[in-house]
Amino acid sequence: MPDTRYAIAAILVTAAVTWGLRALPFAALTPLRASKTVQYLSARVPAGVMIILLVYCLRDIPLGHAGSLAPLIALAVTVGLHIWRRNVLLSILCGTAVHVVLASTVFAA
Repeated sequence: MPDTRYAIAAILVTAAVTWGLRALPFAALTPLRASKTVQYLSARVPAGVMIILLVYCLRDIPLGHAGSLAPLIALAVTVGLHIWRRNVLLSILCGTAVHVVLASTVFAA
């Protein structure tokens, strides 16, 4: 059985390392906020990530199959809601709900 002082020291070291690892990104982020490169990336990367996710999610959908309509309709709902309301959370939740309902009821295999 480990010594009590050893166990307390191990807990304190673990807590200090955890705190340091959680504080490090915030300390490193402060000087980067003024960087032109970071500002450029923050404006361009989200759209690029969404395009990559779109291609990844839709790449295996057979276009001739009736079941492929569920994700395509959900995509249209998501894009339409986002253009209309400009609310990411609403768009994602409604698009997901439409896909789940269509895939499990109307276009169920």
